[in-house]
Amino acid sequence: MPQSSSRSSQGFFIALGATFLWSTTGPLISYITTTYQLPSLILAFWRDLFVSFGMLAGLALINRSLFHMERRHAPFMIFYGFTLAVFNSVWTFSVRYNGASVATVMAFSSPAMTALLSYWVLKERFSAAKIFSILLSFAGIVLVSAAYNPAVWNLNPLGILFGLLSGFMFAVYNIQGKRASDANINAWTAMLYSFAIASVFLFFFTLGNDWLVTRRPLTADLFWLGSSLSGWGWLFFLGVIPTLGGFGLYTLSIRYLSPTVSNLIATLEPALTAILAYFFLNERMSLMQIFGGALLLTGVILLRVKTD
Repeated sequence: MPQSSSRSSQGFFIALGATFLWSTTGPLISYITTTYQLPSLILAFWRDLFVSFGMLAGLALINRSLFHMERRHAPFMIFYGFTLAVFNSVWTFSVRYNGASVATVMAFSSPAMTALLSYWVLKERFSAAKIFSILLSFAGIVLVSAAYNPAVWNLNPLGILFGLLSGFMFAVYNIQGKRASDANINAWTAMLYSFAIASVFLFFFTLGNDWLVTRRPLTADLFWLGSSLSGWGWLFFLGVIPTLGGFGLYTLSIRYLSPTVSNLIATLEPALTAILAYFFLNERMSLMQIFGGALLLTGVILLRVKTD
């Protein structure tokens, strides 16, 4: 028993470390876009590219066999990467328009949306508890985004749109992750190729944006940070530490804890993000938004407990 308790304690702190790293993503994106006025698509591109390089270096040192992917999985991985590219784009825009705290809470609508997509795509059945948790989650989204107030639709319609889209696209990404697991694609291999392919798609998203919207040469935006060592440093840190570090620690935690327990610990992310955003970015959520966040996270917890 003492050994089991010790393993559980180790798993708890490892999962908590992963959640803390993930919780820094929103505040870091907000800080970089505000301080350096970095366009959202450019930030998403470099973040995914740095993750890809980090994965490449890590797997080269640890296990090169994980570079191997069967050719028959190529079409699936291309769509997987496209999904990730769209998710990272709308998530970055959501942080820009909503702030780190609200964007993170709204992204946590993904479990409810995943449940709906699983019902439509994978033909999974709904229990009464699952329906109740989904209703709680969407009630929380309405309160957090202040979508009940008509004035908000005039003042911040893009914030609501990108917040909802981030939850939806993360749900699609989760479904793709489940399919990758079902196809016996190693999680690290899937992560390497999904981020690498996402980088390619984000490059073309940026190219299209420069051609159709900004009418600026690609190099002017792609190397927006120029010679700013601090800017590149923060961007590299964002790409490698919260993403790779968080994913690595989370994967390690599952060796000590059940996936459900690790998932439940991960629901602390919005609260940790709100605390970091409060102290470092001076962001404040209203009482109604906090209540909405509590409803949404209650729905997420119910959904994850009842799904196990």
